[in-house]
Amino acid sequence: MKTTIGLWIDHRRAVIVTVSDKGEKTNVIESMVEKQPGRFAGVRSTTPFEAQKVQADDSHERKFTEQINTYYDEVVSAVREAESILLFGPGEAKGELKKRLERKKLGGRIEAVETEDTMTDRQIAAKVRDYFQH
Repeated sequence: MKTTIGLWIDHRRAVIVTVSDKGEKTNVIESMVEKQPGRFAGVRSTTPFEAQKVQADDSHERKFTEQINTYYDEVVSAVREAESILLFGPGEAKGELKKRLERKKLGGRIEAVETEDTMTDRQIAAKVRDYFQH
């Protein structure tokens, strides 16, 4: 039996369901990506120079890119042994990861890329089982 992986991913977490002859295993990888800093609870400050308290956009963007690259590298290493990969999730992360897998010469293992909304870990595992019919 070949090793198949279903991967639900967004920018905050990845849920990896591995199905092989050894059984089924679920692994969760949390990203350390921070939200962009902004005003507290939508309240506008009355103090001058508020913009100086928030990191510059390019500095924040570099930090975000560094964090997301580390996160994607961790996910890629977790799915490296898969023979077939189902990639799904709600936003842009699945497409970004697909490109990264293709650069790492793992793109041929991707069977499908699907858009799915937020799911529980059990729903993700059930979708992977149904997709690969195990």
